[in-house]
Amino acid sequence: MNNATHLTRTYIHLDRLTHNVRLLQELVGRRPLLWPAIKANGYGHGIKIVARHLVGLGYNTLCVAHISEAITLAEAGVDATFLLLSATLPEQSEAIIRHGCEPAVCTLEMVEALAREAEKLGRLVSVHLMVDTGMGRIGIRPDEVPSFFERCRAFPMLRVRGLMSHFPCADKKDKTLSLEQIERFQRLVEEAKSWGIEVRHMANSAAILDLPGSYFDAVRPGIAIYGLPPSKEIVNPRVRKLKPVFEWKTQITFLKEVGSNTGLSYGHIFQTKKPSLIGTVPVGYGDGLNRNLSNNFELLVCGIRCPQVGRITMDQSLIDVTALRGRVEPGDEVVIIGRQGKEEVTVDELAEKLGTINYEVVTCVANRVPRVVIRDGAPRN
Repeated sequence: MNNATHLTRTYIHLDRLTHNVRLLQELVGRRPLLWPAIKANGYGHGIKIVARHLVGLGYNTLCVAHISEAITLAEAGVDATFLLLSATLPEQSEAIIRHGCEPAVCTLEMVEALAREAEKLGRLVSVHLMVDTGMGRIGIRPDEVPSFFERCRAFPMLRVRGLMSHFPCADKKDKTLSLEQIERFQRLVEEAKSWGIEVRHMANSAAILDLPGSYFDAVRPGIAIYGLPPSKEIVNPRVRKLKPVFEWKTQITFLKEVGSNTGLSYGHIFQTKKPSLIGTVPVGYGDGLNRNLSNNFELLVCGIRCPQVGRITMDQSLIDVTALRGRVEPGDEVVIIGRQGKEEVTVDELAEKLGTINYEVVTCVANRVPRVVIRDGAPRN
């Protein structure tokens, strides 16, 4: 659908994506490999947009959560190896092998199912053993790895390409647990040196920034490539050099003068205290603008912060633009996330108001909101 038919859009700045990836690559050096995470619709930025750009930059292994994401990209012509980070089930084995994916595995049932399908299809399947060094989500215990690996070796069409783990607390100032995890993983890496495993990997964005001992053979940056800090507790000053890739904008569709003591929107949870000029914008919780932000954040209009007022509804929200009388009119740009003039509303600002993390804010922006590519400062279809 033509983006011109949408008044509410996100803007994806690919030059900033390039900057962030290169910043991280410079930090880790030429080795390890950089395997960007583009799951959850590219962290809300548009999975196809992000994948194509990264492949164009030379990154040919991309991390996704599910086989469905890999299929979407493969069918869109993205030529890359897809590492599946989430646990899978035996019934997904055929699709995994047909699309050349490399799944994280942590059950013998999955290994056996993959091996059967690989034999049937006549295709070698590469897998990565997920080791739980402290995340407590998926993975086998470090002490289980040798016997698990031996079982995998019994299948001629299955190759254990990687050994992997994941951090739960790398974004915390206290690195005690993370350092213990690195030590556990390092011991396993040493034990596995004779096994013929090609790549060992565990570092996420926070670990790339703060835990250089976690790099091993590959790293898996996620939130940082989109220019967002993993948390406020990251020590590395380079986090301030990240550039946000994502902007979210809409336009004023209606203006009205209302008197004092006027209730606005559902439930009348807001009432004007004086005669006010109220603007309507075509964005609501159906677009991913969290309803809990009602009466609790500001948008940018004509370069100044204007409070959102009344209950955020599914498709529309209200802004108090009284301070802009005589300057504002329908069609004017409204910034939800991004910069306008000297002012800026950040993803982290909205996350803090919601009591959540920046990851959730961007991944919740609905698919009905177009992602408009900005390359070299200009929109591209």
